[in-house]
Amino acid sequence: MRLAYEQAYSVLSAKTYAADEFNISAQPQWQEIRLLKTVLGQHLLVKEEGRWQQLDPDSLEARATPSEADLASFVEDAISQDILRYGELLSGEYYPFRTSTGVTITVNWDSLSLYQQGADTWWIDRIYSIHYLQWTGIALVDIVLGMAGLFLLLLMAITGSAILLRRAE
Repeated sequence: MRLAYEQAYSVLSAKTYAADEFNISAQPQWQEIRLLKTVLGQHLLVKEEGRWQQLDPDSLEARATPSEADLASFVEDAISQDILRYGELLSGEYYPFRTSTGVTITVNWDSLSLYQQGADTWWIDRIYSIHYLQWTGIALVDIVLGMAGLFLLLLMAITGSAILLRRAE
């Protein structure tokens, strides 16, 4: 069994297949090139000026975002790699996609990346916020509440020490 943190923050990757042979002439402005094959076919990803974009491998024109049904097929293929975490894709749940286990999945088409977030991710994020005294999101209020908490903790320590010393006498 995997740890909750590991599941909550695991990276959901597109399921890839062996890419077909393809001859691409790299452009000088491209910083990085990736050629992938998924259930939706060949994908040419290029990084230009620090941003990814997806191009049609034949024409080198920007590739349009596919239909919801095609994106659903892409997400279903990706989540099939971890059925315990994701379960099945719920039909009719697009942007973000939802799974039977309550995980929401968003797709960045330009970089061909998937982002997942479940209830466990929300709870872990919330616990970290509380731990780092980020209760309300308003810095001044959080500082005042933190100081009040420290004062009460100090008061409890002093009171407890006083009671302990009285019993010792």
